[in-house]
Amino acid sequence: MSDAEAGRRLPTVAIVGRPNVGKSTLLNRIVGRREAIVEERPGVTRDRKSVEADWCGRPFLVVDTGGWSAAGDPLDASVSRQAERAWAEADVVLLVVDVTVGLTPEDAAVAGKLRGGTNPVLVVANKVDGPNREPDMWELVKLGLGDPHPVSALHGRGSGDLLDEVVALLPDPSDDEEVGVPPLGEEGGEKVPAVAIVGRPNVGKSTLFNRLIGDERSVVHDLAGTTRDSIDTEVEIPEGRVRFVDTAGMRRRSRIDSGTEYYSLVRALQAVDAADLAVLVIDASEGVTHQDQRLAERIDAAGCPTVVLLNKWETLDAEARAQVELDVADRLHFLSTAPVIKGSALTGKSVHKVLPALRQAVDAYRRRVPTGELNQVLQAAQASHPSPGGRVLYATQGAIEPPTFTLFANRDLPPTYLRYLERAVRDHFGFGNTPIKLRVRRRSG
Repeated sequence: MSDAEAGRRLPTVAIVGRPNVGKSTLLNRIVGRREAIVEERPGVTRDRKSVEADWCGRPFLVVDTGGWSAAGDPLDASVSRQAERAWAEADVVLLVVDVTVGLTPEDAAVAGKLRGGTNPVLVVANKVDGPNREPDMWELVKLGLGDPHPVSALHGRGSGDLLDEVVALLPDPSDDEEVGVPPLGEEGGEKVPAVAIVGRPNVGKSTLFNRLIGDERSVVHDLAGTTRDSIDTEVEIPEGRVRFVDTAGMRRRSRIDSGTEYYSLVRALQAVDAADLAVLVIDASEGVTHQDQRLAERIDAAGCPTVVLLNKWETLDAEARAQVELDVADRLHFLSTAPVIKGSALTGKSVHKVLPALRQAVDAYRRRVPTGELNQVLQAAQASHPSPGGRVLYATQGAIEPPTFTLFANRDLPPTYLRYLERAVRDHFGFGNTPIKLRVRRRSG
């Protein structure tokens, strides 16, 4: 993608339809990799997921949506609203129908809503795996949206012809809206920090995600495990440009009872490993559980700064709050420098403290310190408490994200002494909870 294209708003293609017609499989086919979780049962996709794609040199965004349902429980209604928002904002809409099932009342209901819109709609007759299935697709003409396009999303049959039609319907590249921002993930040559929102299932991650970005972007419901994939949104906030990633809730592996939950766990862990910062959401009404502790350990091992949100704090009495504070000090002691915010994602109480804490962490994550001042700090620390073995001759900062320091020493230094020097550097330069690395190289002297 050229720099000029990167500075424009990419046109959007929304994939919609009732549950279990192959929408996520079609998204994976279009982008050429497994981006969306796919399983042969309805309801796996619940949020909107946007992925960049390219066909014949024309870039665009593909949006996968949850299955639209005419009636159902509150969760179904929430998923349906997300789908409706996706097709209302899209430049081209792909209505996917399963020809092996034939037309259903819900297919007709979706088509009825789409006929009232202004954006072009293509009917995708999915699961046409061979010529013998092609006669079945002509029933879809009854939807009143033109001739159907036969496709096998699973095997790729007909997908190229469909994409040719999609690209032909996209707005002219010269008409794309100039948004005046650098490519996704960069701002003025500087990487836009990715913030992963992680936690156990049903602790309020999606509610926090929606409140932070100011939009009902992820489906929120009191059913555990609503978010199945990692959903990300890049937003401009007073503290700068940030990309928030809402992840699926992480369960113990022994409690993962389906392929979907397994891939949700994998995606969530990948999001943590790739993140620059993390917000660990803990349900304060349940205290700090063993699983919360394991998640915190994983975040700590990934080496990204962390903000802890004790969610649902308003539901606790004084005694329970005191106990949770003790649990945090005990079970999350290795995150002792991480800010701990006590609030409510639902009501918004204290959520405004999350963004400044993240910005401070980003600043520290990218901070470079003067070499002379660094050596003065280390010399003063050694003068106060000399090492039982070698000593640091001099030091330099070799990298940022995270700040990484090379210590040139005449002998190997004990791990405990390195931790002492790390604390001295951290405290003096105000690195807070940002991970820093110390590397020792042997020098004579």
